Amino acid sequence: MRAQYTDPILIVEDDPNTASLVATYLQREGFSTVMAHDGREALKRAQQTPPLLVILDVMLPKVDGWEICKQLRNRSDVPILMLTAREEEIDRVLGLTLGADDYVVKPFSPRELVERVKAILRRARPTPKQDMQRLSHGEIEMDLEKHTVTVGGHAVTLTVSEYKLLRALMRSPGRVFSREVLLHEFYDHGEIVVDRVIDVHIGKLRQKIEADPARPKYILTVRGFGYRLAEKTES
Repeated sequence: MRAQYTDPILIVEDDPNTASLVATYLQREGFSTVMAHDGREALKRAQQTPPLLVILDVMLPKVDGWEICKQLRNRSDVPILMLTAREEEIDRVLGLTLGADDYVVKPFSPRELVERVKAILRRARPTPKQDMQRLSHGEIEMDLEKHTVTVGGHAVTLTVSEYKLLRALMRSPGRVFSREVLLHEFYDHGEIVVDRVIDVHIGKLRQKIEADPARPKYILTVRGFGYRLAEKTES
């Protein structure tokens, strides 16, 4: 089934051949695309026409991918898929810490890249059944129809991964989720990821919803296993 989206995917890649190849594979699946070949052009295009998703190379002229990711995340929750030639775990964790939703290491398969894009967009859009639901826990309110989160009446901007993580926890207060189960919530195509990715997301999420992230009252750590949402009687 072909994609039916009106907003374009922004491809930020300084190698014209790679950018064209990615664009071709995405267009075959029904996506529209725009390109930027350096960091400044990418920020300008993202501001002019808000993209559906950003495919972002790390090594770029003028402004690197890390800084672009940071700036985009500060002003929107647009999904970001990073491309990197580096395989070190610290680089992948850095991208996720800055707010990226996924990463692909070069050289990559264009088909796999398209599947990653589809997976991110599926996670970003609730199913019709979810649209009819609202979740609340203490001061946290999650409107699954509007895809919004408030804490104490104040809007909180979450990344796609943070939203998915909080939604999973809020649906089952008190349930202990292992890191493996939470990873499956985000990565469903068999890709290899490290457990620390979940710790990064939890840390960023606590910064946004907890009054004191160092002493969380909502998202609790279960040492040696994973995380759980405190039951309301504990709050």
